[in-house]
Amino acid sequence: MNLETATLAGGCFWCVEAIYQDLQGVHEVISGYSGGVVENPTYQQVCSETTGHAEVVQISFDPEVISYEDILYIFWRTHDPTTLNRQGADVGTQYRSAILYHSEEQGKVAQESKEETDASGLWQDPIVTEIEPVGVFYPAEEYHQNYFRLNPYQPYCQMVIDPKVRKFRKAFRDKLNTN
Repeated sequence: MNLETATLAGGCFWCVEAIYQDLQGVHEVISGYSGGVVENPTYQQVCSETTGHAEVVQISFDPEVISYEDILYIFWRTHDPTTLNRQGADVGTQYRSAILYHSEEQGKVAQESKEETDASGLWQDPIVTEIEPVGVFYPAEEYHQNYFRLNPYQPYCQMVIDPKVRKFRKAFRDKLNTN
């Protein structure tokens, strides 16, 4: 199987992880940090906004089942790419919107996808999502992995993630993994 990797930042990595884990063709989603200057940052360091890292997810996917274009199509519709360094009540540079590409082709596709989405009228305000080559990816601490699946009754999960996941599942029913 020829798997590809996509790296996305769309606010809290718990939210983004929960969305992509539900998709057909996605084999693994790892929450982590990228885009900063400190090696092996901790969650506390990233939250201090002194490392430059964003909360990201690395998505391992089968392009024969789900395309990179589809992954980006979902990305634009499951977070607000028009707010700089924030998603809802989550505020800080670690919550920025970014596509970190793994090849020149991914970079080209990401830029085209951003331009098409911006021109489509999906969002009233201009998209501020950064598009840049992926740097070093650091997996987040173990307790951040599979967070929504393991903590569905935690208040943040119930108030923020669950409504987002329900909306996503309704809109993208045809792309959901039924296993």
